Amino acid sequence: MTAVFIISAPSGSGKSTLVNNVRKLIPDLEFSVSYTTRAPRGNEQNGREYFFISRPEFEARIAKNEFLEYADVFGNYYGTARRFLQQAEEHGHDLLLDIDVQGAAQIKSKIPEAVSIFILPPNRQQLEQRLRDRGLDTEEVIQRRLLNASREIENYCKYDYILVNDRLDESTENLKSILIAERLKRSGQRVADDSVRRRAESCRLDNVRERLKPILASFASTAVPRAETNEAVSDETPAIAQTRSDNEVEVVIEA
Repeated sequence: MTAVFIISAPSGSGKSTLVNNVRKLIPDLEFSVSYTTRAPRGNEQNGREYFFISRPEFEARIAKNEFLEYADVFGNYYGTARRFLQQAEEHGHDLLLDIDVQGAAQIKSKIPEAVSIFILPPNRQQLEQRLRDRGLDTEEVIQRRLLNASREIENYCKYDYILVNDRLDESTENLKSILIAERLKRSGQRVADDSVRRRAESCRLDNVRERLKPILASFASTAVPRAETNEAVSDETPAIAQTRSDNEVEVVIEA
């Protein structure tokens, strides 16, 4: 049976690097590359960061029920093709989904057995520094991303595992251990490597609550009610859709 792994994180938390690292380390793990109607940026390549298609083509795919989920984000569509889950099932592989917190909740409602992992930065200050070091965003966009991060982090308790990405090598090993331990458990096998089991267990929500307190506190002062600011959406979070107003977002999931 195909195991579905959901990974969510605020923009700038190092999620993409961790996902790329673990995909090289774990066999038989497929990854869903999202479709989008926005134009490529920088050195983005079709089929690597996204599949870039036209709006009419995207809407034609919607009409054919080809998306597991899709959203209209500030005038551009983003979506996860249903075929990735179907292909993983046909190949007997597991599937890794990079999805925003709202999309994760919707996927969990349809696939309750999916394993959810939330990646956190060490604190708000380091997240801000990472966003600035990337050199990709204006000051206004950086501030919106930080506000979004404060809101997204409020959902941490809905996830099965919490991974604090303070050291890349350590975080990669922890993520790998979570995926391996869950894969073995679902196949009815015992985790023979005790270090893998310990690493995975150390990231379970109930085992990291104390460690999370100062991290959450560092974001608490920046959180503001949604009605007080315009909603912003990261390019890394295709499950958020802007609908009805600038301050209200909705996820669109196709059954």
